[in-house]
Amino acid sequence: MNAYPLAGLRAVVTGGASGIGHAVARLLDAQGAAVAVLDLDPAGTPDTITALRADVADDTSVREAVAAAAAALGGIDILVNNAGIGAAGTVEDNPDDQWHTVLDVNLLGVVRTTRAALPHLRRSEHPAVVNICSIAATAGLPQRALYSASKGAVLSLTLAMAADHVREGIRVNCVNPGTVDTPWVARLLDAAADPEAERAALGARQPTGRLVSADEVAAAVVYLASPAAASVTGTALAVDGGMAGLRLRPAGT
Repeated sequence: MNAYPLAGLRAVVTGGASGIGHAVARLLDAQGAAVAVLDLDPAGTPDTITALRADVADDTSVREAVAAAAAALGGIDILVNNAGIGAAGTVEDNPDDQWHTVLDVNLLGVVRTTRAALPHLRRSEHPAVVNICSIAATAGLPQRALYSASKGAVLSLTLAMAADHVREGIRVNCVNPGTVDTPWVARLLDAAADPEAERAALGARQPTGRLVSADEVAAAVVYLASPAAASVTGTALAVDGGMAGLRLRPAGT
């Protein structure tokens, strides 16, 4: 039995060929939605999902891909803005061109895709936008100045979009994952001097003591995207193992 039946709804997921986006696309598909993935490299997308190439940093590419997705699916009810890139370093470490690149993808990518999808969402009976944000939007994490700034902007944008479109019936929410066990995190760990120690440290900073799974994030996204969340808008749902809200004493004390 589907937890949140989505039969008849049409969903677009950016960055849906790997990591969190892949998990979201697969779960939406399993719950009965018709799904299109927009990705720089959509290879490997399951046959039941429409795969389209798109660069969220290019407005023409986004508009063409969203139009193609709407044509293939027969409309758009759900948009999941997941595409994003990471960056490490303090405010001193990243040059201006890297700031421009990360903000262009992580922030303006959400703007471009939502802007292109809005005419289709306005024709839907159950329109919903879910942005993939981050714990970095609300907690100060070391060596994540640029990434945190981009995700803080996504959180603020989510609230502004929710206010702008609530009277059109379009719900806008975001999910704030903690550190998720994705290929991107795996690459960070591989580059560490001691990958196992670094993995243990990342897990330990979350009160549950482990990394978040992509499937756990996907479950939150599907809830927010579904008609079951019809009264939920302008909300940031943390999927972070308690990192944002819990302050535990050291073990044994």
